Amino acid sequence: MLGFGIIIPNLAYYAQDIGATPTQIAILMSIYSGMQLLFAPIWGRLSDRYGRKPAILFGLLANAVALIGFGLATDYLWLVIARSAAGIASAAVMPSVMAYVADVTTSEERGKGMGLMGAAMGLGFIFGPAIGGILGSHDTPFFVAGALSFLNFLFVLVLLPESLQKVTDAERREAEHEWVSPRQVFSWTTLKSPFNALFLVAFFTTFSIAGLEATLPLFIEKGWNYGEREMGWMFMIMGVIVVPIQGALLGRLINRFGERRIILVGLCFNALGLALLPNAFSFITLTVCITITGVGNQLIRPTNSSWISKQTQIGQGTAIGIMDAFLSLGRILGPLLGGWLYEIEVYPYVILAGILAIATLCLYVPLRRIGGEIASVS
Repeated sequence: MLGFGIIIPNLAYYAQDIGATPTQIAILMSIYSGMQLLFAPIWGRLSDRYGRKPAILFGLLANAVALIGFGLATDYLWLVIARSAAGIASAAVMPSVMAYVADVTTSEERGKGMGLMGAAMGLGFIFGPAIGGILGSHDTPFFVAGALSFLNFLFVLVLLPESLQKVTDAERREAEHEWVSPRQVFSWTTLKSPFNALFLVAFFTTFSIAGLEATLPLFIEKGWNYGEREMGWMFMIMGVIVVPIQGALLGRLINRFGERRIILVGLCFNALGLALLPNAFSFITLTVCITITGVGNQLIRPTNSSWISKQTQIGQGTAIGIMDAFLSLGRILGPLLGGWLYEIEVYPYVILAGILAIATLCLYVPLRRIGGEIASVS
């Protein structure tokens, strides 16, 4: 996530230098997420069967190659190919990492474990964008991020043990099941899964935040002539606030108030930050709005993962892989809507906030019922 954070302030500007329009930049982000949508359930299933470590190793090495290729790009097609490869690599890493945490934690510890994972990811948002802004040049951050991914590959290869060695044979057999294709993911969850409300939470949260990310660099450049340096500081400030919440408080909050309340609070924060953003008038107010949205978003992801992993009957890697498929669908559609609205000179943030608010109201009752539904299915 440090490498991911480094390229955040630069990706849109780099594509713009090559000649990409706001819609093409949105398409570029959507292609990355499209690859995650196709491959996240597959990698999650493979990690259930063959282990977390091989999937993580492949993803980190492929991500390093993709990032370096992105930094070498000279035209838009090259960007598309490199970004697609990065999406496939990311799909191998994230479901496997979250499933790894689920392997090595008890049900009582899982909220804390997912919160610590969220804090570790948040650290990337503290230092990554700041480093990316300092590097300045739009291609250099991609080489630096690629090098970090390769170093992480070596770290995992030498030091990280395989978590499935700690799982009993019975638990391993329970994790084995028929492969779920990307097309079946949505029909299966819509018709049969008691987790469909949580998958929809993942979708709408990511849909809104992805629409913001696709247009924020252009928004702050047009309104205040800010660039990657200022954007990097905004994300760093947000990270300083988010990481302590995830690392020190989230596990306790989940145990005290339950996942449902934390998710609802996160959804409200997310919508509030987006709705306030068009009214920002300075660096400070921009940062406040982004931070409110970031706090909401970062409350939801680990809490959602924790809730699903505690209850799943189909294998940790596959369940989280399916959730990541919904996250990817949000990252596909969010940038497309955000980029299109921005190109026709309509700031998308209020519209995205409205969609998220409606989704929150519609999911309120299903989230209340989810505990009983899971017990019935079990």
